Amino acid sequence: MTSQWQRLLKNTGTWQGSFTRLSPQGQVLTDTPSEVLLEPYDDNQAMRQIVCRWPAAQPVQEQTLDYRSVSRATLFCENGAFSYGSMQWSPFSEFGAELGLIDRDRRLRLVQLFEKGQQLQSITLIREVLKGTDPPEIPPLQLEELLGTWQGEAVTVYPDLSPDSSQATMLTIERVSDREIQQTLEFDSGAPIRSVGQVEGNRIRFEVGSQPIQVLLLSYGASSTCPTQIQPRQPLFLEAGWRLEPGRRQRLIRRYDASGAWSSLTLVTEQKV
Repeated sequence: MTSQWQRLLKNTGTWQGSFTRLSPQGQVLTDTPSEVLLEPYDDNQAMRQIVCRWPAAQPVQEQTLDYRSVSRATLFCENGAFSYGSMQWSPFSEFGAELGLIDRDRRLRLVQLFEKGQQLQSITLIREVLKGTDPPEIPPLQLEELLGTWQGEAVTVYPDLSPDSSQATMLTIERVSDREIQQTLEFDSGAPIRSVGQVEGNRIRFEVGSQPIQVLLLSYGASSTCPTQIQPRQPLFLEAGWRLEPGRRQRLIRRYDASGAWSSLTLVTEQKV
């Protein structure tokens, strides 16, 4: 099994793109061009990270970080996908996480933030490509593309760095009516998990369960899944999805237990069958 540092190195390069800040309902609030340099040095034992953003009618914003280890609030998956965020939910502090997916010369990062208490405050979609490459444009995600059955593998990594675990998954999404879909999730073991969502344009709401959940279908083939309001003493998850091409998708899920403690990070790689 590769180390967390080796997995970080898979993000090496200069990533050009933009930070698009969205309302909780998915409306675009601001869009800021960006460039992120991840440059190893000292024989790959250290990393320099330089983040530049160019807000409209403002001076460039630049931040430089140098580090030699991975933060305890961060976990990387084998392919370089990662998540950084709160280690504990509390009603008295801000809460949120960044979920980062990587596929060859592209990255997708999604930041979901909650204000003190429980309400979803904002979402930031970060679309990036490696400098010097020109990959084809990824169109916005449409509900019709998600309908059907997806077979995949879920690989889970843990904050205590215990060994990764994996299991097969099957996700079936079908229309119940013009305004409803049903989602059925199956794992290697255990009973299937079924839920019905209400379709409102590019937004799907799941109101039954321990948390009210919404899915936003976004540009760049992305989707954002998270609670709209966190319920105390209930497990919760934050998810970024990415339709890379027709019939191929990744999902990254950061889970918290009923006490609010961060418990795991899962990368699901799935194909439509």
